[in-house]
Amino acid sequence: MGLLDRLIRLSLPFIPRFVVARVSRRYIAGPTLEDAVATVRALNAEGAMATVDVLGEEVREERQVAEAVAEYERALDAIRREKLDCNLSVKPTAFGLRLDRALCLRSLDRVVAAAAAQGGFVRLDMEDHTTTDATLELYRELRARHDGAVGVVLQAMLHRTVADVGALLEGRPNIRLCKGIYREPRERAWQDRETVREAFGYALGKLLRGGSYVGIATHDERLVFAGMALCDRLGLERARYEFQMLLGVEPALRRIILGAGHRLRVYVPYGEDWYRYSLRRLRENPTIAGHVLRAFFRRD
Repeated sequence: MGLLDRLIRLSLPFIPRFVVARVSRRYIAGPTLEDAVATVRALNAEGAMATVDVLGEEVREERQVAEAVAEYERALDAIRREKLDCNLSVKPTAFGLRLDRALCLRSLDRVVAAAAAQGGFVRLDMEDHTTTDATLELYRELRARHDGAVGVVLQAMLHRTVADVGALLEGRPNIRLCKGIYREPRERAWQDRETVREAFGYALGKLLRGGSYVGIATHDERLVFAGMALCDRLGLERARYEFQMLLGVEPALRRIILGAGHRLRVYVPYGEDWYRYSLRRLRENPTIAGHVLRAFFRRD
């Protein structure tokens, strides 16, 4: 991390809310479900699929878990009503993982069951390394109840990911593979950029050769090409994989991927928790600090 990034990271609590809003509006659909629906509709018109995430994580009260369940049920209703090409992405800590595991499982099961009933799909997002075991256990339990309606995320930067791929492969899982955004200690994760790329490519090859459906989640042009090339070498049909990107990140690359005829899904977060979410992401990925500076001095 550069000196400038460190300084801005420390100063985040003092950055005016309107500056954070200016930075985040590119990456977040807005505070309401209606904002998310409009964003997804536009992405679908472009030829992209979407996955909706209700902002909020690390909840400490049962009331917050109930609110998350209700909002995801509203999102499912909107997806069905508007006939959107869209699924759901959920964070286990938003469903009470650190509060009560049984409550978390019951709440997730309710959302996954509702999605399955309408032919939908729910992705369990992966948070920092302290949640990995619990998230994979939840995934296995939910998949046993709702096979085909639930998937999970693996982060290439973690040392354990290759072993996790091997443990999951027998069931031909539906996996979103990403580099990983959390700031993890060296004893848990690879720190060198090229090493993380190598780890991503190795895990991707193992998953695809093992028959898994993979969401290739990256904005790294080198990895995008490597993924395309690997799928071509393996002779995979386009229905066997998809690329995934974040809202507002590399829209030109998104159009290149779609233009080449590949399936692509965009992660669309929304909700009232946009401010805390934005600060957390800025802390976790302080290289975004340059965007904060530009937003602060931009007058348009």
